[in-house]
Amino acid sequence: MSNFTVPGINENDAKKLIDGLQERLSDFNDLHLILKHAHWNVTGPSFISVHEMLDPQVELVRGFADEIAERIATLGGDPIGTPGGHADGRTPLQYDLGKADTQVHLKALDELYVQVIESLRESMAEAGELDPVTEDMYIGEAAELEKFQWFMRAHLEG
Repeated sequence: MSNFTVPGINENDAKKLIDGLQERLSDFNDLHLILKHAHWNVTGPSFISVHEMLDPQVELVRGFADEIAERIATLGGDPIGTPGGHADGRTPLQYDLGKADTQVHLKALDELYVQVIESLRESMAEAGELDPVTEDMYIGEAAELEKFQWFMRAHLEG
């Protein structure tokens, strides 16, 4: 950690925020790769609609990773975006599907989104007590992930 943080945030609070942000950075890096993998491997009658629906989400989640990394640096931390540099003791997000029907992929992605959103909401709650700027960032990200999860669930209902 650097010798500085954001004015008005003490080093201990900055460290807590950075730790949570690093976990979310790792999740978003995993998620955008998983989404691209699903994009390449969906099959079936809804192929083109799901295939094309996934790409904007990939780009959005990549942007979230960048936003998170920049917040880590702003708080005085060192964002870690390398595959081996994820948070200690963290298990990467799991996604074992290869080529499969769109419904199978969307069900698996829906379950993954539950995991990511729940973790994001935990970080949001912690940030809410420490830093409204970080909390606000998490709120915006959660809103977008929840909206995309709604899109996926709409496909699953049909």
